[in-house]
Amino acid sequence: MHRPSPHPSPPPVPGPPFDGLAARRLRAALGMGPDHVAHGLRVSYGLAHATPDLVMAWERGALTPGSSELTALAGVLWCSPGELIGRPRTLREHRVARSLAPEDVARAAGLPLAAYLRAEEGGPWRGTERQTAALAGVLALSLPDLVAVTGREEQLAELLRRAVQSRWQAYVRPVARIVPLDRRVLEDTLQDLHQDYQGHMAATLSWGGGTADSSAAGRAYLDGIVATFWSTAGAEGAPDPYEA
Repeated sequence: MHRPSPHPSPPPVPGPPFDGLAARRLRAALGMGPDHVAHGLRVSYGLAHATPDLVMAWERGALTPGSSELTALAGVLWCSPGELIGRPRTLREHRVARSLAPEDVARAAGLPLAAYLRAEEGGPWRGTERQTAALAGVLALSLPDLVAVTGREEQLAELLRRAVQSRWQAYVRPVARIVPLDRRVLEDTLQDLHQDYQGHMAATLSWGGGTADSSAAGRAYLDGIVATFWSTAGAEGAPDPYEA
């Protein structure tokens, strides 16, 4: 009778979003074949499992390299890991894209390493405003990325949904606690979203769409409310949000 191991292996950590096309272009620019890349991964980085077929599977998108494999591949291709990553989505992916160790980010943000790792693993971000500013600086995060990686995007979405459906003025201060935009920019953005949503709903009803159609249109608008917020706020919302 087979008995499960008392110490099961932890699940593998998924790799960051990988840009296989970029990897293939970099390899071709160096005049290297998949066999050359695989040889470099084995000899220089100790990845005994690296084969030309594995390299090609990464490039085709059939497989995704893990974090250590990505770092090694970047070394073989003489590039930074960030050049092989698609748009980072999580705190860990932003760190890997910047070729930083967890200790480096924790130190720069003024956090204990354990606290930073908890946030990176999906726990709540509990940093102070100063620590959040330091995190944005060391990882070169835009304001939308900062809100996302600190786990506040859903809270922002809920506030925005309420703002466009009721009196937007009541939500200026709550939204400002999450998004440190200039107050005038924030007020103009919330007002524009409110008018856009209300106008959209009124137009849907006037076209004779009926309750079902107007409800579906409203849900679609609200589902994309965060992206609409950032695009409406414009470039003023993105760079160095906590810059003194």
